[in-house]
Amino acid sequence: MKVYGFATMLSNLEGTSEREHQILEYAAILHDIGIKEAERKYHSASGSYQEIEGPPVAKQILEKYKIGSDIIDRVCFLIGKHHTYKAIDGLDFQILVEADFLVNIYEDSMDKPTIESIKKKIFKTSNGIRILEDMYLKS
Repeated sequence: MKVYGFATMLSNLEGTSEREHQILEYAAILHDIGIKEAERKYHSASGSYQEIEGPPVAKQILEKYKIGSDIIDRVCFLIGKHHTYKAIDGLDFQILVEADFLVNIYEDSMDKPTIESIKKKIFKTSNGIRILEDMYLKS
């Protein structure tokens, strides 16, 4: 839910389309849905296994709610690539990754040099950068 909070906030601040915002909401809620299946199958919660196992679980959930296939396809793509940063191909994907990092930095107690590196390599949105700096880099 933390990733959902950051993703929806960044979506609003960055002015995403209604479609992108909807995709982000679903993807943010479900982005780590493959963890349990990855742990069961591979005895690991590694991001690469989450990317394999997450999309089928997410698709099954979303189809129950009669969500359009174009939305489901994009959500599943984001879930299936959310640890593959070179695959970022749109604002919705960028925001999801930034929101995930904003949470993971805190949860993993990352140090300032690591955060600076993440900022340089990953963050692209002006609001994501501002939030990252305000939360983690200003003394």
